[in-house]
Amino acid sequence: MTTYNFCAGPAMLPTEVMAQAQQQLRDFSQPGVSVMELSHRSAEFMQVAEEAEQNLRDLMQIPDNYAVLFMHGGARGQFSAIPLNLLSETGTALYLESGQWSVSAAKEAAKFGRVEVRDIRDANSSIDLAKIGATAGYDYVHYCPNETVDGVSITAVPECDSPLVADMSSCILGRDLDVSKFALIYAGAQKNVGPAGLTLVIVRRDLIGQAAAHTPAILDYRLAQENDSMYNTPPTFAWYLAGEVFKWIKANGGVTAMSARNQAKAAALYRFIDASDFYRNGVSPIFRSEMNVTFQLQDAELNQRFLAQAESHGLMALKGHRLVGGMRASIYNAMPMAGVEALIDFMDNFAQSHQ
Repeated sequence: MTTYNFCAGPAMLPTEVMAQAQQQLRDFSQPGVSVMELSHRSAEFMQVAEEAEQNLRDLMQIPDNYAVLFMHGGARGQFSAIPLNLLSETGTALYLESGQWSVSAAKEAAKFGRVEVRDIRDANSSIDLAKIGATAGYDYVHYCPNETVDGVSITAVPECDSPLVADMSSCILGRDLDVSKFALIYAGAQKNVGPAGLTLVIVRRDLIGQAAAHTPAILDYRLAQENDSMYNTPPTFAWYLAGEVFKWIKANGGVTAMSARNQAKAAALYRFIDASDFYRNGVSPIFRSEMNVTFQLQDAELNQRFLAQAESHGLMALKGHRLVGGMRASIYNAMPMAGVEALIDFMDNFAQSHQ
């Protein structure tokens, strides 16, 4: 039986990447030396780091006037780092709330300066872009293009008159995008890039060097840039594994190919849900996430039975977030179409046996 991991994060990694990591876990640059044991200052690891950055730049077509930083602390660490680096003492940041993660980001940023919040959700677990309103005069505008908890996505980049900051933890490398439309993109690695512990920060260089005096050194973008993301010992194994994922994406057609696959997977699953009277998804179709498909059973009393039987069929981690309940299938880049097809087959059989 093939097992498919639908966890929202830490999420499944490409099978080929895991096989490569298994091989190099004990023997990397020479027999008996693990990739986890390499000094981050060694020539071997410096090559790993340089290749990872260049491959990410190639995949996302990152302009030269943007720094690529490999940092600690996950996306939550950046909830603090962003206002500390970008929010001036007299300025204001605008946070657009579209789900649980953007709400958390705004709450954390308010600890460090003046924050204005605009809730752009509507009553149907969806998005009303008209609520964004005027965006001029802010130090930056923050939003989350893909909300993993709520299964909500904003595909089109909002028109913005202030520097735009995006939390792309759950959608980075899932669709092509124009990096130059953003002042800063950040992403925790554990959903679409690699293991937990690594955070990608892509930031316009002219915004670096403005950090508040009380910014912790580990969160200061200037120190990270000047020290090649090695001001202190970085999460070397996570960095290495992210680099292997970047190679895998390049070898499999790049971000454009990932996007086509992701759209096909999501379309198949939503099409089944919409045609069923046993399952439902309440998000407006134009704002449905391609990465995190949330759904509910019409009879919530069957939830635990659904989850137990799904696991017995090798379909793991389908329980929805505790704040919204129901089910959630996270189908990031590494999830093959075969996994989605297996889920649809199971859902169909479960519905037929419980109606």
